[in-house]
Amino acid sequence: MSTTTHPRTRRDAAIRLGPRSVAVLVLASVAGLVMFLWPLILQPAPGDTRVDQPFIFMVLLPVVVLVVVAELTEGGMDSKILAVLAVLTAVNGAIRLLGAGTAGIETIFFLLIIAGRVYGAGFGFVLGCTSLFASALLSSGVGPWLPFQMMCAAWVGMGAGLLPSRLRGRAEIALLVVYGVLAAYLYGFLMNLSSWPFALGIAQAGATDTAQMVPGDPVLENLHRFVVYTLVTSTWGWDTGRAITTALCLIVLGPPLLVTLRRALRRVHHVASITTPGTS
Repeated sequence: MSTTTHPRTRRDAAIRLGPRSVAVLVLASVAGLVMFLWPLILQPAPGDTRVDQPFIFMVLLPVVVLVVVAELTEGGMDSKILAVLAVLTAVNGAIRLLGAGTAGIETIFFLLIIAGRVYGAGFGFVLGCTSLFASALLSSGVGPWLPFQMMCAAWVGMGAGLLPSRLRGRAEIALLVVYGVLAAYLYGFLMNLSSWPFALGIAQAGATDTAQMVPGDPVLENLHRFVVYTLVTSTWGWDTGRAITTALCLIVLGPPLLVTLRRALRRVHHVASITTPGTS
């Protein structure tokens, strides 16, 4: 297997992001980051023993939809790319059911990473959203956690599209495996943060030696408690299972899938060059 580089640039991506799409992606990402950090920002009312996730953050879903609309209306996603997106969404939504999260086994990330790598950051972002949404519908897993999952998966797909584009062969697979492992742990970290006060409850002000959020304490102290909480409950179990599953799938299935998706992308560009005068 070759490890040589290839003169591919991001202009080869399926979706060429224009200024408006970039602005919407940045807006959605900033809003999503605030959404995940709410346990460190929100101050519970006196006497509360548990805090639900703010309902207002559920309105972030329309922001994600705006990303899709921006891509479509700006001409970055034609009908052929839309068809590829639909197929990959259906496949990714279905294969997630194979693992169902048992012991951290998660089968959705490897295809998302490979697709983001081949088709670009914008496509990866949209595919992350649509894959989690489709999977939730198939598994009756729609709930307040879904927007958080969609945003996390969108970042995973977008990040794959932003990786160095010139590597090929074993070096490329090694890069994707390292990225997949890091993404698996970061996904667990952010998802735990989004539900921490809801799942564990909150301690009374002034409490010590607890992994619960303590209202009124400095942000760094509550962040330290959260890190202890996620290390004990998730990092060494669920997140590690997700990382191993993603790495193995990328090693075994990554090379043929990269070839297949790149061949499909070349056909899309070829058809576009024939049907669109003045393109090459």
